[in-house]
Amino acid sequence: MAELSVAQRAVLAQMLERVPDRVLTILSGAVAQMPGERAVALSIMLADESTDRRRRAIAFAPLLPMFQRRPDGVESLTFPAGVLPRLWKAASSREPELLLALDDYRPIEENPKMCAVANRICVAAAAAVRDKPEVVWPSNGGDEAARIKGLGELALCFDLAAMARRGLLNLPDLILRPTGDQLAELRLLIRDCAEITVDGGPRMLEIMFAHLGDASLILRLVVHSSHAAAKEGFLSESEMAGFVNRLIAEVEARITRIASYKPGAKADPGPGVRTDIAWCAETLGELDATLKLDPEGEWGKQAREARDRINGTLSRSLRSLDKALDRLMPSKSVKTTGRMTRQAPDLEAEAPPLEAVQAAIVLLTLLGAIRTAAKVFGCESLRYQLVQSVTERVTVYVDQVVEAVNAGDAPDQRKSLALVETLAKCLLLIDATDAARTARRRAAAAGARPSSAATQERSPRAA
Repeated sequence: MAELSVAQRAVLAQMLERVPDRVLTILSGAVAQMPGERAVALSIMLADESTDRRRRAIAFAPLLPMFQRRPDGVESLTFPAGVLPRLWKAASSREPELLLALDDYRPIEENPKMCAVANRICVAAAAAVRDKPEVVWPSNGGDEAARIKGLGELALCFDLAAMARRGLLNLPDLILRPTGDQLAELRLLIRDCAEITVDGGPRMLEIMFAHLGDASLILRLVVHSSHAAAKEGFLSESEMAGFVNRLIAEVEARITRIASYKPGAKADPGPGVRTDIAWCAETLGELDATLKLDPEGEWGKQAREARDRINGTLSRSLRSLDKALDRLMPSKSVKTTGRMTRQAPDLEAEAPPLEAVQAAIVLLTLLGAIRTAAKVFGCESLRYQLVQSVTERVTVYVDQVVEAVNAGDAPDQRKSLALVETLAKCLLLIDATDAARTARRRAAAAGARPSSAATQERSPRAA
């Protein structure tokens, strides 16, 4: 079989540039087991692509996260993913003989030569952005003004790549408990960046922001960057104010999403609800702990309004929980003695519709999700009362259903026990684990007990 032609290699090379790293690894393993000259040629191309990406990850490490959007949705400085391979090709082709230095097995912080080569390639990348903008970031009929602005931002970021590489080594310590020397190094780094470009300080924090999984931790870096940055009056007037504004904007966006969760939704909202509530609580808590917010200042008012808004949203939603449980646990009045009656499970009623079950799940998920965040939002008292009330109500209802099943009063045992299982899952949503285990244990042991007369009739001695 003939080898790959030049045209085929060119097409495959373009395709491989767009393949994610995980898929590239799978392809490499699969093609390596295929026979034929073309398979061998393709395997070599895949190996070369993997090596190229590994080198790129080392050289562009300070800016690599900026070529994808933040998973938490917080606004940040990002660049199109398609720019990355073109920029790497343009930068690395200037001095290809240096690329072998990036194949050293030692970490870059322990290898001065590798670090110097990586920084040199970043300088070449900044020059490539300025000299070959159409090659690095071609205009495809989109927003030309945004493209030109992005090119300028990209070049300036690569101007700071060497200093960012050095500063990122202390990032884990800076967001935890930095020493005095580490704080001094950060402030010196911010000052040196400001001497390279006018907005060098905020731009360096922007680069560090891309490496933070928790967006609210950028507040600690902002505060550490200056002695007076913890005060709202000073910070709100500085160029660092954008980070706080972005976090507050994302809090408001997530609060709007929380308020949009309505009972009866088809999709399970659990993970989304829990993530949004936890994120808002952590971010507002970090704002309180890190910044000295003025209660009458703009940020202080926004934070307070955000708490009031989410507190009101959760309170209104959770107060409708009793009605949702009414549909999930149908009841009827039964006579006890004389004219006295009590509420008992209506086991002859139709099974709760899916919409009713989903409505209860949404509200119970909300109740469970605010367990750790209720104190931040100011609704801990309401949460505790509701958890106790729901747990007691569901437990009593389950006991009555199991007693009816054991007594043989349930028209359909399977349906009744399925309802108990549904209620046990509901208890798990509010972290009432012990009550849920008890309900399942009782349901597992439940079953209609034969009467004494029927037992005697089937007894051999009675015969």
